[in-house]
Amino acid sequence: MQFADYAKIYVTAGDGGAGAVHFRREKFVPRGGPDGGDGGDGGNVVLVGNEQLNTLLDLRYRKFVKAEHGDKGGKNNKKGKSGDDERLEVPLGTVIFEDETRRRIGEITEHGQELLLARGGKGGKGNTRFKSSTNQAPRKAESGGKGKHIVVELELKLISDVGLVGFPNAGKSTLLSALSGAKPKIAHYPFTTLQPNLGVVQFDDFRSFVMADIPGIIEEAHEGKGLGIQFLRHIERNNLLLFVISSQADIQYEYEALLNELKEYRKDLLEKPRLVAISKMDLIEGYELDQEYEIEVPVVQLSAATDYNMDELKEAIWKELQAIEQEKDS
Repeated sequence: MQFADYAKIYVTAGDGGAGAVHFRREKFVPRGGPDGGDGGDGGNVVLVGNEQLNTLLDLRYRKFVKAEHGDKGGKNNKKGKSGDDERLEVPLGTVIFEDETRRRIGEITEHGQELLLARGGKGGKGNTRFKSSTNQAPRKAESGGKGKHIVVELELKLISDVGLVGFPNAGKSTLLSALSGAKPKIAHYPFTTLQPNLGVVQFDDFRSFVMADIPGIIEEAHEGKGLGIQFLRHIERNNLLLFVISSQADIQYEYEALLNELKEYRKDLLEKPRLVAISKMDLIEGYELDQEYEIEVPVVQLSAATDYNMDELKEAIWKELQAIEQEKDS
């Protein structure tokens, strides 16, 4: 399935139906008085959370969204039919902004959660509503109200148990593929991964967790350089961060640089639990690093190519995820 984490849509709610001007006419009631009904309300445009979705692709190709108009009022005080709402299903983690002002409208975080994007216009009053002691036969009715129009941007923050964080070409895609069987694009040049990839990591005893390969960070990404905040927003919704650093890099420098990018984007991201994986150990003779580092969280040295310490990494991740769950329950 193709993945899309951004969509811009033009939303228009339905107009309200016009009220009716009508008078009761029966064989023996020549002057029955007004009986024009109210118009129906216009339909709303509503977002609905769906936990089965993980992409905004459908909305990317559906730029214009319109709800139904309300029907006109009828005789015998019959109210016009209200327009049907337009209900758009989106993945959990979808954040909604008003396009022109970038005002944050809301966020969809739960299955079945609803968020009103545009309210339909009210139906106009029929002439019955304007009858009074001084005006027994009103010949006026209201037009229906206009439905709201708004242009919104939808951004998806990917939800997973574990997010892979690292500089380009650190080996994140290879690691995800080896652990989960996912098929991300892999090559020996930076920015192979241009969009997040998801994989399910399974154990022989049926335990499992979801891992996301997030596009590579570069320094000053928080300022919009490289892929910028296109990937940083996905980090927010991962329970555990797995920093992936190549054994061929300056490990201490890259670790601190990754921390700094998270800090500059959102300081509270540093509070997320994290592990560190030193990748590509097969490129070092004897699998023995010749550089020292000071990292305050658990570190696993591994090779996805030779399966070196891959089971140890899975168990370390599982241990951290269980600790996170226990903390939530306490």
